[in-house]
Amino acid sequence: MDNCREYLENLCSYVDGEVDDSVCREIEKHLAGCPDCRIMVDTLRKTVRLCREGKEEPLPEGLKARMEAILEKKWKEKFGKDEG
Repeated sequence: MDNCREYLENLCSYVDGEVDDSVCREIEKHLAGCPDCRIMVDTLRKTVRLCREGKEEPLPEGLKARMEAILEKKWKEKFGKDEG
């Protein structure tokens, strides 16, 4: 692996401990010299931890309706018809 993009493809698996030892060592070597990728890994780890430990929060008032309207509009733009 010789650039950040190639490492990014394996970061989720790396954080989950699902890469083999040689890939793990390669990623760790890269992280030692690449602050951007190190920030990405730290952020990914925090996000995973928060998702696992977090509690469900209600959506802000009106957000669900706005999101549904956006999704419906995108659906119609892509498929030119209603969901049903």
